Amino acid sequence: MANSSKKQSFLGGAAILASAVAIVKIIGAFYKLPLNNILGDVGKTYFQTAYEIYNVLLTISTAGLPLAISKLTSQAQAQGKENEKRKLFRAAIWLFFGLGLVGSLLMFFGAQQLAVMQNNEMAAMPIRALAPAVFCVCLLACMRGYTQGQGIMAPTAISQVLEAFCKLGIGLPLAWYLLHIGKSLDWGAAGAIFGVTVGTILSMCFLVFYLMRHREKTDALDVPPSSGALMRSILAIGIPITLSNSAMSIITMIDTKIVLGRLQSGLGLTEVAAAALKGQYSYAMDMLNMVSSFVYPVTMSLIPFAAAALAQKDTRQANQTIDTSFRLIALLALPAGIGLSVLSTPIMVLVLPAQREGALSAGPHLQILGIATIFVCLMILTNAILQTYGKEKLPICTVIIGGLVKIVMNYVLVGNPDINIHGAPISTLCCYVTIVALNLFFVWKYSPEKPHYLQLFAKPILASALMGGSAWAIHGFTYRALSGHSAYGANALATLCGIGVGVVVYFILVVLLRILRAEDVESLPKGKKIAKLLHLK
Repeated sequence: MANSSKKQSFLGGAAILASAVAIVKIIGAFYKLPLNNILGDVGKTYFQTAYEIYNVLLTISTAGLPLAISKLTSQAQAQGKENEKRKLFRAAIWLFFGLGLVGSLLMFFGAQQLAVMQNNEMAAMPIRALAPAVFCVCLLACMRGYTQGQGIMAPTAISQVLEAFCKLGIGLPLAWYLLHIGKSLDWGAAGAIFGVTVGTILSMCFLVFYLMRHREKTDALDVPPSSGALMRSILAIGIPITLSNSAMSIITMIDTKIVLGRLQSGLGLTEVAAAALKGQYSYAMDMLNMVSSFVYPVTMSLIPFAAAALAQKDTRQANQTIDTSFRLIALLALPAGIGLSVLSTPIMVLVLPAQREGALSAGPHLQILGIATIFVCLMILTNAILQTYGKEKLPICTVIIGGLVKIVMNYVLVGNPDINIHGAPISTLCCYVTIVALNLFFVWKYSPEKPHYLQLFAKPILASALMGGSAWAIHGFTYRALSGHSAYGANALATLCGIGVGVVVYFILVVLLRILRAEDVESLPKGKKIAKLLHLK
């Protein structure tokens, strides 16, 4: 497979995955935004509760082990150990088969107990509808890790897009139909989430077909270790990464339990009323997750390429890759986070036309979560960097510390009648600030060449602040100019104008301030021409 496909560079691989994520998020917008309007804030909580439980099982099964496969595959390929690479995949696929089967059975037969545990009994049916997806995604994760480890990102990208199309084409119509014929909100949420299950099944079938078509037949002379030794290597790298990643998913699930519990026991709200407030917070969290998902392509490409460089003792190339990843994340996360924050309520009103009251309530949440978005992106990146340097256990500690901050603050703030649900985004921001501060320190400590954080972030912060100010000013001016017209139409046009001007201003500032370097874009398609056009050095 590696011999028949040209291995992409770090940025080339990241660009392919980022393009897929962009397509997936566009499709996802056509799925989630109408779905939020169909389900409303109560139905949204049923959907979100099921998804959070699914994420915990999924993260435990797939968070670290695929990255371990990717890293070990990349190292074996860099050293010419083709037999070891193939045997690694054969050993891993059975491990993922078992994990996926256990996770699916637990989620299907324990759906009612899991829903009750989350103080949200009506989420049982959506949980059950997602159960088969755990098995399929486990096998998907193994196959994606193997292809990514060889620097081949296209199969992952195609499978992600296929998954998103199924979610949109099946889940959204099914949710609408079930509610249209008079079914309850939990049925609607289950229908929406069933599209995810179908998407994972078809994506898995695609990757199986791809691997069968591109099966390697070249002879190699290396003698691979035993399957047991390879399995131990996978677990030694994968378990710490799994623990660090699953810790955040588990904390988020506990966080949901605490928020719903404190709204009910601390403030005396009914389960439905608490679900409505939690749903408004979830609306804003959707926007945060939409931005942070663009970081994963960088980290998925970063780990195998940096690991290969380190395996060849090329610390210069590894450091260059990591510096580039910092600049890319700063270029993405800072303007996105500030933009979401300054236009928080207008954005929520724009995307939730059928849930205006919920959108207005979600706006203040997004104002805080917009800033939190920046730190979520940095957390994802710095976790990956520490894992690449072989410090897999450190992210476990930093995530647990941040999670404890989140849980304690939520318990105190959400149970305060004067703060209420507004304590949830505050605790989320403080959680990620804590994690990133610790991670940045450890990255600086263990990097062979110390990163210059001020140099990496100063110009993007300045450009993002100016961009945010211009977007806010243009929105306000346009909205006032259109006063007297349709309230939704005026807000929509003003918001889109603000975003458009912000994008233009930011692009101009990126060029003028020379935030990008030639090396950051030269590995992209037509990268040298782009660098020359923008006069990058």
